[in-house]
Amino acid sequence: MAFKSLHIIEPILTALSEEGYTTPTPIQAQAIPIVMHGSDLLGCAQTGTGKTAAFAIPILQLLSKEKQTGPKRPIRSLIVTPTRELAIQINDSFKAYGRHTGLTTTVIFGGVGQQQQTNALQRGVDILIATPGRLLDLMSQKYISLKDIQIFVLDEADRMLDMGFIHDVKKIIHALPAKRQSLFFSATMPPEIVKLASTILHEPKEVSVTPVSSTVEIINQHILFVDKGNKGALLMHLLKDEKIRTVLVFTRTKHGADKVVKMLVKNGVKAEAIHGNKAQNARQRALSNFKSQSTRVLVATDIASRGIDVEDMEFVINYEIPNIPETYVHRIGRTGRAGASGTAYSFCDGEEKAYLRDIEKLIGKKIPVMEDHPYPFTGAKAPRTEQSERPARTPRTSQTQRSGQSPRNAQSSRPGQHTRTGSSSRSGGSARTEQSERTGVKTHGERPAPKAHGDRPAPKAQSERTGVKSHSGPGSAAGRRRRPTRSGSSERSGKEAPKEQKTTKPEKKSWFSRFLPFK
Repeated sequence: MAFKSLHIIEPILTALSEEGYTTPTPIQAQAIPIVMHGSDLLGCAQTGTGKTAAFAIPILQLLSKEKQTGPKRPIRSLIVTPTRELAIQINDSFKAYGRHTGLTTTVIFGGVGQQQQTNALQRGVDILIATPGRLLDLMSQKYISLKDIQIFVLDEADRMLDMGFIHDVKKIIHALPAKRQSLFFSATMPPEIVKLASTILHEPKEVSVTPVSSTVEIINQHILFVDKGNKGALLMHLLKDEKIRTVLVFTRTKHGADKVVKMLVKNGVKAEAIHGNKAQNARQRALSNFKSQSTRVLVATDIASRGIDVEDMEFVINYEIPNIPETYVHRIGRTGRAGASGTAYSFCDGEEKAYLRDIEKLIGKKIPVMEDHPYPFTGAKAPRTEQSERPARTPRTSQTQRSGQSPRNAQSSRPGQHTRTGSSSRSGGSARTEQSERTGVKTHGERPAPKAHGDRPAPKAQSERTGVKSHSGPGSAAGRRRRPTRSGSSERSGKEAPKEQKTTKPEKKSWFSRFLPFK
C-alpha cells in the first residue's frame, strides 16, 4: 500500500516523498482514514511505529480544506504532549509534512522565556503544539484562546498520566469547545487511560497495531545480573566494544543520571545527561550532540526520554531496571525504529529481580541472560559512597566552659531552686555582690532573696564596703539587679561561713529583717 491509496492531497504527498516516505506503517494505514472521516480515535502503538505521522497527515489535510486568511489566524488544532523534547519533535514533523500546504505551526513549552512564543501566537497559527504547564500559563494571560479548536490531540497519554498532568489535562479539555474531534495516542494502554478516554472521546474508533504488552521482536534483549556496586564497571566494560558508537542509558532518577555521567566523564567517555532539572537549552544541546555523535553516551530518565528520536540508534542500556513494566517497553523501543535492528542490555541487581519478573510477566517471555561478563552477581551489597560518614558529635559545653571561665555550680540551695552564677560587666565594671550583708557569706549559684526596699547601693560601692569578691560569669551584665540570698545557705551546702566584716556605715533595718534568723 502506498500513501496515494489513502487519498492524501498532492502537497502532502510531495512533502512525504521529499522526506523519503512512500509506504505507510500499519498504524498510519489504519488511523489516517479514520481521522479523515472525522471520527474520534483511540490509538495504541509502540514508539517508533510512525505514530506522529498517523495524526499529523490527516490533520494537515483536514485544515487545508478551509484555509484561513487575515492578519491573525485562530488556532484550529491543538496537540498536547507531556515533554518539551516530544513537543519539538512533533512540531518538526508538522513543518516537514505541511511545508507545501501554507499552514502555520508553532510550539510552546516551559523552561524558556515566553516572548518568542507569544510573538508567534500574536501573528496567528493554525496548529499549536504545547506542553500542559506553559499552555495553561499563556491561557491565563489571554494569549491563547481555544474556542476555535476543531481537532484536539492528546499524545503520550500514558506518560501524561504518570507525570501527574491529569488535572491540567482536564482544565484544558474544559476550555475546549464541545463540538470537536478528539484523538488519543499512546505507546501503552493501561486501564487508567482507557477509563480517561471513555470520559472524553465520543464513540471512538480503536486502533491497536500491537498488543499492549508486546515488545519489538526485532530487538535483541539481554539481562546481565550484577551487583549494584559493579554496575559502573560493567558499563565501562560494554563501552570497550567499538561497535557501540552511541548508546542511550536509562536511569530511574535524575540524581542517578548525573552520577553515571560523572563516572563516565571521569573515565574519559564523552557523556551528557538529559532530565527535568536541566535547562531547556542544555537539554537541546545534549540531544543535538548525541544525534551528531559528538557525544557517545546520553544518560536519560524515563520522562525526559519521551521525544528522543535518533535514527540508526542500535544500543540501549537499562542501567537500572524500571519499576513500571510498561516503561521497559518504551525504553527498548528507542532502538530498532522503523524496522532497524537493535540491542538492549539491562543491568539487574538483587533488589531489582522483582521488577524483572513483572516485566517478563507483561511481555510474556523470558529475557535471555548474558553470563559472559567479568562482574557476575554475588549478592554483595554496594558500598556507601554517595554520602560520607558523619563525624562523631562532640558533647555540647556550657556557656561558661565555652568562654574559658569556671563551670556553673551544679549545687542548688534547695530542691526546685535554680542555680545562678554571677557575671562580670560587659562594660568592664565589677558585678554586684551576691552575698548578704548580714552574713557575709559567698554564694555560688543560689537564687538571691529580695532586698530591703530602698537598699540599692552601686555595685562597686557595695563590693568595696563588704570586701566580698564577686563571682562573675558570662551570663549577666553590669548593673544587673541582684538580691541577696537568705542566710543559712552556706550551712545547708556544707560550706563554712567566713567572719563578718565590719562596715563603716551601719546596716539599714527593714521590715524584712524580722524574718531572718538571729545569731
